[in-house]
Amino acid sequence: MEEKPMRKNETNVRKEHEAIRNSVGYYDFTHQLLEVKGPDAQAFLNKMLVASIGKMEIGEAKYTTMLNDDGIIIDDVIVFRVEKEVLWISTLYIDALIAWFDAHKENAKVEYRDITEKTTMYAVQGPDSRAVLNDFLKDNIDSMKYFTIENNMVGDIPVKIARSGYTGELGFEIYCFPEDKTFIEEKLADSGKQFDIKKITTDVIITSLPREKGFVLMSDLAGTNPLEADFGWTVDWNKDFVGKSALEKVKANGAKRKLIGFTVEDDAAQVKPGADVKVGGIVAGKVTMFTYGYTVEKNIGFALVDVDKAKIGDAAVVGDGIDAVLSERVFYDPENRRVRGK
Repeated sequence: MEEKPMRKNETNVRKEHEAIRNSVGYYDFTHQLLEVKGPDAQAFLNKMLVASIGKMEIGEAKYTTMLNDDGIIIDDVIVFRVEKEVLWISTLYIDALIAWFDAHKENAKVEYRDITEKTTMYAVQGPDSRAVLNDFLKDNIDSMKYFTIENNMVGDIPVKIARSGYTGELGFEIYCFPEDKTFIEEKLADSGKQFDIKKITTDVIITSLPREKGFVLMSDLAGTNPLEADFGWTVDWNKDFVGKSALEKVKANGAKRKLIGFTVEDDAAQVKPGADVKVGGIVAGKVTMFTYGYTVEKNIGFALVDVDKAKIGDAAVVGDGIDAVLSERVFYDPENRRVRGK
């Protein structure tokens, strides 16, 4: 009988995961980027997104979601205020984002354009990421706060540095022009030698690293609202936004579903997204993600479950008869000590 593949034993994947957990790694993590500007830019985004965009300071970043009229998440994005009347939105679904903006723009004095082709972004993540960047940036970044963005220089090349990331570690992102990417990579490799920096080439940047930390993709959020995904902290209830009325009803009645985690002790287990989650023999929800966590050393997953049928701590069966235990969605560093850095 052929043995099932065990992601646990994928040596190269583990090494790249551990490089970011223990030292530093870098990779091209360029997302689609929309530039939004004009006198009404902040007010317009305040209407389109659930977070308090209208109060953002220059250099501030915010994670937030965009809803349809039914209060369902149609995109999760990061917004940067880079100038007084200029904001950037980092997304993976820019065409749908622009179409939704077009449908709601009305008479707002705002304009937006896709600047993805003019921007490359490198993620530099791990406990030694700050030291690597300080070795070649013009301005020291020791005082940068989490979820901020600043102008800086690499030699005579202008860049923007964001203190953010999708790994659960201290990390930064370098925004540069595409024509400068080779130079930036050379600087990263050279300054990172003393820390054995690794260029990340595997899928750990969207699987084991962020998933251990409880970070989501739109594939997890599809069909959910912010309260089901535990994103109530992102919502500014003191302003109007598209989908607010529907979301207020969810708030008043309580979310009927919740995106939670689960663990599987069987190292060889394989579970596909969409698989049933059963508690007490009754289907209680669906799996949205499953992967191996190299720091927690077990298979982990996310599941969207009905709160009246399943709760954290319950024994469950996922997929094809695989035993699991329902858990909190954050498996690694729930206190955020790693992200805060040294």
